[in-house]
Amino acid sequence: MHAIAPPSSNNFNCFTGTGTRPTLARVRRRVIQSVYRSDALNFPNGVGLSRADWQSTCAILASKVVSKEQPTDKPDTGSGGADHFPAVNGHKSAIDLDLVPIETVDNSMSSTSNNKPQPKPLTITDLSPAPMHGSQLRVAYQGVPAAYSEAAAGKAYPNCEAIPCDQFEVAFQAVELWIADRAVLPIENSLGGSIHRNYDLLLRHRLHIVGEVQLPVHHCLLALPGVRKEYLNRVISHPQALAQCELTLTKLGLNVAREAVDDTAGAAEFIAANNLRDTAAIASARAADLYGLNILEDGIQDDSSNVTRFVMLAREPIIPRTDRPFKTSIVFAHGKGTSVLFKVLSAFAFRNISLTKIESRPHRNRPIRLVDDANVGTAKHFEYMFYVDFEASMAEVRAQNALAEVQEFTSFLRVLGSYPMDMTPWCPSRGE
Repeated sequence: MHAIAPPSSNNFNCFTGTGTRPTLARVRRRVIQSVYRSDALNFPNGVGLSRADWQSTCAILASKVVSKEQPTDKPDTGSGGADHFPAVNGHKSAIDLDLVPIETVDNSMSSTSNNKPQPKPLTITDLSPAPMHGSQLRVAYQGVPAAYSEAAAGKAYPNCEAIPCDQFEVAFQAVELWIADRAVLPIENSLGGSIHRNYDLLLRHRLHIVGEVQLPVHHCLLALPGVRKEYLNRVISHPQALAQCELTLTKLGLNVAREAVDDTAGAAEFIAANNLRDTAAIASARAADLYGLNILEDGIQDDSSNVTRFVMLAREPIIPRTDRPFKTSIVFAHGKGTSVLFKVLSAFAFRNISLTKIESRPHRNRPIRLVDDANVGTAKHFEYMFYVDFEASMAEVRAQNALAEVQEFTSFLRVLGSYPMDMTPWCPSRGE
């Protein structure tokens, strides 16, 4: 491990090297080298002292981040994307990204082998300003390969390169430090409600919501080949997945221990890595295929209408439009509590703007960390924070006037994003 002198803000070439390139075409692995740096003054692209509340020193060590790239016969020219812009950096978009090629290392492992090492999730120690990348849009998500967040990233940006991260906060930082172009973030579930931790992260970082994806959740009961249900002593998965399948597990006679882990796909990976023949996981069918497990029961969610809403995050907002349905997400607060809520709601009702979400979050006994327009984190005391989604684009005069009126009544107002609504119809199914 070698110390690397801090580069200038416009030169990231010292982070990359050049490997010998064999003549045979092989699967490429991406290598990102990192350094330890917490000096925000001399290293402005790092995570500096302005974020000392949640990470006093961002340990940036020399490390490798491995991610798959699917070989293609021709350049990707797709234009899909949750933020309604081409998903390929080489195409014209609303944001011109100055990107530099990243080092690639050839690897001869088959991309279809179930025994191949999977991409290692990024950790807080892996983050460094990214060298420039190639043509694929890179989307960071929390979890390991086959997580539902990875599926959401693929739905929003087909043919993207999904980058696994071990924490939601790491996914935010991956975008801020140009390791990734987008991040996918679960924000609410139709059964479990809002994911408040991720709302807090939206306030603590300066990323913008540029799209949304609604993903039906389809759970399966997975175990090692040859394992039968009567052999099981426990079932492991994410806490919400366990709760969403409780009735079905009981009907199947699985009155065994339930154990919560960080994510659904991670549960499947854990069973495969440790050869646990007395344990089953609740995860997706893709996790079974990826980690070599059998599906003991398919579609075990108690409610077939179980849907998770994800938002897509970027460094810059998109330009609002009026030629398609848009949704806008805001957060506001008032130092005197909830008395202002009626006035805020009236601002939208008067202009015939429909609200799709309104939720309050109490913060009476503790400050909330906010990032201001200068990207400096400051602690604010508010009794309640209010999160609102409404069906209108910020390009519409009625939306602009509504927020101008809301600003008169509140002590804090921030637009999290104005973005195209996910209008894709879906229906409950027994398979993906």
